Amino acid sequence: MKKYLMKRYLLLLSLLVSQISLAQVRVVTELSDNWRFKKGKHDQAYRTDFNDRSWQKVTVPHDWAIYGPFDKEIDKQVVAIEQNNEKKASEKTGRTGALPYIGEAWYRNEFMLPNYKKGQKVLLVFEGAMSEPKVFLNGQKVGEWAYGYSYFYFDVTNQVQEGKKNTLAVQLSNQGQSSRWYPGAGLYRKVQIIVKNPESIEQWGTFVPTPFISKDMAKVNVKTRVSGSNVRLVTLVLDAKGNTVATDSTGKLFGQEFEQNIAVSNPQLWSPETPYLYTAVTRLYAGNVLKDEVSTRFGIREISYKPNVGFSLNGKVRKFKGVCLHHDLGPLGAAVNKAALRRQLKILKDMGCDAIRSSHNMPSMEQLELADEMGFMFLAESFDEWAKPKVKNGYNRFFEEYAEKDIVNLVRATRNHPSIVMWSSGNEVPDQWGAEGVKRAKWLQEIFHREDPTRPVTVGMDQVKATMASGFGALLDIPGLNYRVHLYEEAFQAFPQGFILGSETASTVSSRGIYKFPVEKAVEKQYPDFQSSSYDLEYCSWSNLPDDDFVLQDDKPWVIGEFVWTGFDYLGEPTPYDDKWPSRSSYFGINDLAGLPKDRFYLYRSRWNKESETLHILPHWNWEGREGQTTPVFVYTNYDSAELFVNGKSMGVQKKHAATPQNRYRLMWTDVKYEPGTVKVVAFGKDGKPVAEREVKTAGKPHRIVLQPDRKQISADGKDISFVTVSVVDKDGNLCPTATNQLDFSVKGKGTYRAAANGDPTSLEQFHLPTMKLFSGKLVVLVQSTEEAGNLELTVKGKGLQTGKVSLTSSR
Repeated sequence: MKKYLMKRYLLLLSLLVSQISLAQVRVVTELSDNWRFKKGKHDQAYRTDFNDRSWQKVTVPHDWAIYGPFDKEIDKQVVAIEQNNEKKASEKTGRTGALPYIGEAWYRNEFMLPNYKKGQKVLLVFEGAMSEPKVFLNGQKVGEWAYGYSYFYFDVTNQVQEGKKNTLAVQLSNQGQSSRWYPGAGLYRKVQIIVKNPESIEQWGTFVPTPFISKDMAKVNVKTRVSGSNVRLVTLVLDAKGNTVATDSTGKLFGQEFEQNIAVSNPQLWSPETPYLYTAVTRLYAGNVLKDEVSTRFGIREISYKPNVGFSLNGKVRKFKGVCLHHDLGPLGAAVNKAALRRQLKILKDMGCDAIRSSHNMPSMEQLELADEMGFMFLAESFDEWAKPKVKNGYNRFFEEYAEKDIVNLVRATRNHPSIVMWSSGNEVPDQWGAEGVKRAKWLQEIFHREDPTRPVTVGMDQVKATMASGFGALLDIPGLNYRVHLYEEAFQAFPQGFILGSETASTVSSRGIYKFPVEKAVEKQYPDFQSSSYDLEYCSWSNLPDDDFVLQDDKPWVIGEFVWTGFDYLGEPTPYDDKWPSRSSYFGINDLAGLPKDRFYLYRSRWNKESETLHILPHWNWEGREGQTTPVFVYTNYDSAELFVNGKSMGVQKKHAATPQNRYRLMWTDVKYEPGTVKVVAFGKDGKPVAEREVKTAGKPHRIVLQPDRKQISADGKDISFVTVSVVDKDGNLCPTATNQLDFSVKGKGTYRAAANGDPTSLEQFHLPTMKLFSGKLVVLVQSTEEAGNLELTVKGKGLQTGKVSLTSSR
């Protein structure tokens, strides 16, 4: 009995020690609160005794420039944009969004490390800092970086203080003419402090590829880089419910790396349709003492790129139905917000999109986490410039010193995301010309291969003829063509890979709810109101209409998919109005800057979303003054034929046919004469019988405000956001599509007004002020939670309109 009790005592003691050890391993602290911020030069702000009490209190992530105001003089440039085929320089006023991102600024934070013990290792991790950060801890400079989109970290073990406050100071500096779009400003992504033991797993030191997959078993290959000697590693593989499905232990250290091959029975495969995620828990022991633990989410999936076959995921050939995304989140600017990212992805998912290209920079960790969870394949991009400049103060200044370091950090930080299916080392780089560019392309690709042998590398090429002649395109794993649809056949014959990727397609321009007459195809078309027509027939000199890409995607097996420019409008680059003020954001988006779908959304949805019905009519039917004039009606639908009625009179049946790309993918009644009333479309199934109908009515005068939140319940974490679509309707509930009423917003209860956006690329109203005009009858209000749970209410008022109210709940 004594022996039994002793064993039980030792077991309990062992468990207690294990729990104590577990509590003392790696501690990760996000530094989101207690920041002080000030724009301008403050040469002594790195000092611990610097007085920052008058500085602004902010939370991180933070973008200082998004608050504006918009100003024509900010980053005004007299240039010819070569990427737009411009030969003559002209004044550009909205190229980088006309927001005040240029200049120096400082952030300061004081923090304690209550669990820190002298002798432990401390890392300071940044996931993005715009830009050229210089980092100081307790008055000492600990390091600097150059690229604003790069993840980086510093070992601050020798600078951190035990049992005392630590003072962190970050100096940032943004130069003018440093970007081709709005880059944002500030600590716009997470900042973390990691405290761990000397014997520990290296930062981004775990790599979990799945080199063999069958129906019955998958081999999970776990490579783990560590610090310390006489250590062993135990790895547990958990399924999506947290159950342990496999384990392995090893004490064999090769250099400073462990390698384990772990069998997982009956694997659940990751795909956009079934985004199943496992977790590898790696535990590092010295003897029986747990020294470190890291959890790594991963997916079991197989990717393949083969000549004349194309891209396969888990053995099934498929084509990328992708969009390009810049990193700004409209009215939130560059500051990362998971609710905003999730909303974007939900909108894209409904469209049938299954892939994203991070253009033209490293994606945020939050975006990749959501892509893993929600099921999006990812093309993770690195640079918009190499050694040759596009803009005066771009990445070319840092390329030679930083390119390898930036790629290493990109790959090591993100390679366990199953969503990533390829890398991109560049976009439309001027280095496409000449032998030096070929050498750079090869060098960069080899760095990617060294760090991750499991994924291929592409470059978005716009100088296709040059890359055919030089060998640049031939050496890439995946030849990516940006536009140049007329060169696809020639490139396919010239390049040895046996397939072509539409790495950037369409660049069709439109403004939500705006329609221009006569309706015709047009290149670089400009209008006095600086808007573009939502008939989706206007594009840029270097680009094309969506339908031209659809033909290639549908008819050429060797075309492996497309990434449309762009999924959402973004700040800056207001083509075709780069030289017109007050244009300050893009027209390329399938959705506008507020996240509201344009008509083009339904064109893509009609092809990409195979699970849902699409039947969409354009334009709206409020055309006072156009009575009797030709007003074409288009229908975007997944049905092949439909009949159109105006006030009950048939305009005839249209069927999709291959006479032109537009006839193949759109139903178009081009000779309809406008008369107020009702436009109705009746779609027919393959048997010729009616299966669905939609109608659009001429709306009366604006009468009341209608509020539609994307979520009525949000988290009380001080970060979550409900996106409330605000519409004005007539007395019968019809949307008033031309309404431009000025509206005012207020929030009471456990929430705050965060921002608003209306999708108008010429609006100079500041996003954070609680008032804004409607654009084409709509706008979006962002309501943010506090850290207190409870109810909150948004009220929207407008002169002469019935007030709109909506109640939301914030909970823990």
